[in-house]
Amino acid sequence: MAPRLSVIITAFREAETVGAAIDAFLPQLDEESEILVVCPDPQTIAVVDDYAERHPVVRHVADAQRGKPTAVNAGLETAEGQLVVLSDGDVLVDDDALAPLLAPFCDPQVGAVSGRPISVSPRDTILGYWSHLLTDGIHRMRLARDRATRAGTPRFLVCSGYLFAFRSELVDHVPEDALAEDAVISHHIAQQGASIRYAPEARVYVRYPTTYRDWLRQKVRSAGGYAQAYVRQSPFRMRSAWLEARNAWMALTYPRNLREFVWTLLLFGARIHLWLLVLIKVRLLRRPFNSIWKRVESTK
Repeated sequence: MAPRLSVIITAFREAETVGAAIDAFLPQLDEESEILVVCPDPQTIAVVDDYAERHPVVRHVADAQRGKPTAVNAGLETAEGQLVVLSDGDVLVDDDALAPLLAPFCDPQVGAVSGRPISVSPRDTILGYWSHLLTDGIHRMRLARDRATRAGTPRFLVCSGYLFAFRSELVDHVPEDALAEDAVISHHIAQQGASIRYAPEARVYVRYPTTYRDWLRQKVRSAGGYAQAYVRQSPFRMRSAWLEARNAWMALTYPRNLREFVWTLLLFGARIHLWLLVLIKVRLLRRPFNSIWKRVESTK
């Protein structure tokens, strides 16, 4: 008998996108599964309540609005499934994403599986190009690590917060000040001896920031999560400023033309800016969670 599945979607001010996010999951679930949408604002709640009236598998979960980790915890406290899928209200999973995402769990040693983010931002803009370069680079890294794991040499990888699944018995709580809940969950699962796999066929389509200010906000909070003790003190590694610098040469093989090559060089400068902000805000000044975790509106 297949384990029961709980899909947790966190959303805030996403009334225009959360319906599509729910619709993408509905045909892929059986009647024993559930979709829990954790959101605080009345507009998004109204959309979710409308879906709940028509689809018994959909439920709204109240959100105390203290950040994404708190929202994730509210979903985890409510979830009844043995497997949990986490996603967001402003992304769109592929119409056949769940099957490959859940397939690796036939191995009892597998604790989590990551999906593959696909950028839908235009490649002919500088920030859109950056999103393609970074998502494709992380894809190649996850793919290489997963191949090594399947070949018998286990390699750690961090799941993508846009779409990933894990065994509920391994995670019951996320620290409320965690800047990168996907990284914290991934490291916590690996520290319990479970393996993490990658399902590149489990695609999730993501719109990335369109302004440099929003790009920095998003990246500082995600990269900042790797500077927090939850991740920094873990024996497992996949992302850091040092590892990024060592693999910077790979980015130089990505451009298709001179314009993209220049944009790649500018990305190097932006990443230095990003890691300096992480060093100052997270490591040195130890800014509180709510001063770093800022919502990004241009991804809606």
